[in-house]
Amino acid sequence: MTQVITLLHHGAMGERVIGHIEGVASGAIFRRRTDVRRAHLHGDTQRGISRLKDADGIYVADAIVLNGGYEDDRDDWVRVKYTGASPDKDKAPDGKRLLRSQSWEYRDNAALKLSFERKYPVRIIRGPEGDERYSLPDDYRYDGLYEITEIRTAVSISPAPDGSPIHICQFELERLPQPEQELTDAERGIASVLQQQELIQEEDDVAVQGEPGWSDSEKFPRVRPASIQRIVRDAATVRRVKELYGHECQMCGLRLVGSDERPYSEGAHIKPLGKPHNGPDVERNILCLCPNCHVALDIGAVVIDDDWSIVVRAGLFGDNVRAKLNRHKRHRVHEEYVRYHREWWQQKRGSSRP
Repeated sequence: MTQVITLLHHGAMGERVIGHIEGVASGAIFRRRTDVRRAHLHGDTQRGISRLKDADGIYVADAIVLNGGYEDDRDDWVRVKYTGASPDKDKAPDGKRLLRSQSWEYRDNAALKLSFERKYPVRIIRGPEGDERYSLPDDYRYDGLYEITEIRTAVSISPAPDGSPIHICQFELERLPQPEQELTDAERGIASVLQQQELIQEEDDVAVQGEPGWSDSEKFPRVRPASIQRIVRDAATVRRVKELYGHECQMCGLRLVGSDERPYSEGAHIKPLGKPHNGPDVERNILCLCPNCHVALDIGAVVIDDDWSIVVRAGLFGDNVRAKLNRHKRHRVHEEYVRYHREWWQQKRGSSRP
């Protein structure tokens, strides 16, 4: 899949292609569907599935919008269950249910099916009517590249008006791991420099090992530069949360300022990213914290209660912690992530007892 992305993203700046759109990073937000289209992330302002002609002239799907959708849809951030498209005449007035079965021959479904067959990634954009755990209140956000892992004909939750089953075109999608999300131009430049530094370091190591007096028993700690996969980007989502609080820690109120007079804070994911947690990289799962509070959250030394009280669970940490988490009116931290973090560390504590 990584090779497919690399081969297909060679379009000029701003050109709509399969995979990554040059200059648009995951987490970018847009006010309206027209703005999403102008950024070449999606080719339509109404349809959920975006189509694009492949090199052979046949339409494939390059993007989908999650913004409410059908009742059979399910969004779990890392994995998405998506219902195909239907003509307007086949939809119930509420837009959530169908009146008759879907067809794989319908143009949008055929295009998304072909992307599955050709192993093409698709971009996912989440709208304000999507799952409240991930969606912004008013805006659209580009959330990266997803792989279509499975397609099937399934039976919808609700039957047709005459009671007969409705068959739907169902797609399973899985978000590509962060290292496989396309790097920006700046990150590619940094990655190139880091790779060169690693090669130089390896050559130096070989040279040192060949010098007289060198022995296996001599171990020197070496600080190696990170590989491409470990480049840390201050993602757009994290940056927005930090700016909302002016880099002031939500737990203790500390605002660090460096000698260059620039404030410093860290974006902390309440439900961690990656396995086994698979937390989402969205504003509702991110806190603006100072380094100390960030570490305390990550190791479970502090948890957040359902009433947003900050509970100190271990160590001497917490002398200056607020009674309750500071929450900006425009930052709607979701209770599910706070509860997950608390229960995870309660479980870890219980399992560590003899």
